[in-house]
Amino acid sequence: RVLSLELNKDRDVERIHGSGINTLDIEPVEGRYMLSGGSDGVIVLYDLENLSRKPSYTCKALCSVGRSHPDVHKFSVETVQWYPHDTGMFTSSSFDKTLKIWDTNTLQPADVFHFEGTVYSHHMSPVATKHCLIAVGTKSPKVQLCDLKSGSCSHILQGHRQEVLAVSWSPRHEYILATASADSRVKLWDVRRASGCLTTLDQHNGERSKASSEAASTAHNGRVNGLCYTNDGLHLLTIGTDDRMRLWNSSTGENTLVNYGKVCNESRKGLKFTISCGCNPEFAFVPYGSTIAVYTVFTGELITMLRGHYSTVDCCVFQPNFQELYSGSKDCNILAWIPALREPVPDDISEKSLPQQHLNPAYEDAWSSSDDEG
Repeated sequence: RVLSLELNKDRDVERIHGSGINTLDIEPVEGRYMLSGGSDGVIVLYDLENLSRKPSYTCKALCSVGRSHPDVHKFSVETVQWYPHDTGMFTSSSFDKTLKIWDTNTLQPADVFHFEGTVYSHHMSPVATKHCLIAVGTKSPKVQLCDLKSGSCSHILQGHRQEVLAVSWSPRHEYILATASADSRVKLWDVRRASGCLTTLDQHNGERSKASSEAASTAHNGRVNGLCYTNDGLHLLTIGTDDRMRLWNSSTGENTLVNYGKVCNESRKGLKFTISCGCNPEFAFVPYGSTIAVYTVFTGELITMLRGHYSTVDCCVFQPNFQELYSGSKDCNILAWIPALREPVPDDISEKSLPQQHLNPAYEDAWSSSDDEG
């Protein structure tokens, strides 16, 4: 299904944003409601379900925090995220130096956290049961952890040297956090440990010449502005302004050396990319200029480029229940990419007379029936 993703002509997402769309999130409970955040501070909540039951439909905006809302973000919203356990709450962070916790039903902020600098990224753990910490990456090199229970910034992780552009909790271990910074480094932390980070990812796997003056490990040769765990939490994908994407073993910190080729990345801030869920193989969807590049995660193969936006794509999000993709762009549009339906073969045509369609190599399996082997 993912290999046949195409721009859906029958599904529109209602156009509400008057400026670029930086961030999208679909709630994990039903996979039905989507949030978007724009460069003008506006947040919109959509219902993705087809209530009309007609083949052509528009995903309607249910409500929005618009420019006239008293609590609207003053500047660009960089990250929106649903509370992982129910749809009654969502979070947003912005260049206006705040992180807001929203009550979905009243569209009022239940809490606001203030920071000294621009907020690039925040994330709540999808699996945590023992803590309610929101990790926040800001203009400061210190990673902030805000506790939803106490309403205060509980502690700080120190180790980066420049601004923190992306943060992501492991979907496997509730206390493990990955952070990416403009200092070319990606660090993994166990937030229970006060002593500092568990590991700093090293693109050379420790094999650089001993004479090298550069002692510290770097993940990229540029700003690291994107992070995404695979859904099992066993691997971490990072992206940097060196036009490279790297896949790491998240338990050993080893660079797996998968080669994705040149992954153009001119973003001056965090880049929101995503990985499929429940596919075999798994795919990465990466904003690439005005297109979205689709790679196989473990072989590095560029499968296709999804074209349809008129301007830079800033974010994309995967809907695992139906293997659909939604993307947001500076062109103010959200596009829905839906697997193309295969034309059914009429019964009266025998299979043999059909032209053999060339299969994408990712579809082919290596399975053989035991009869062939005798």
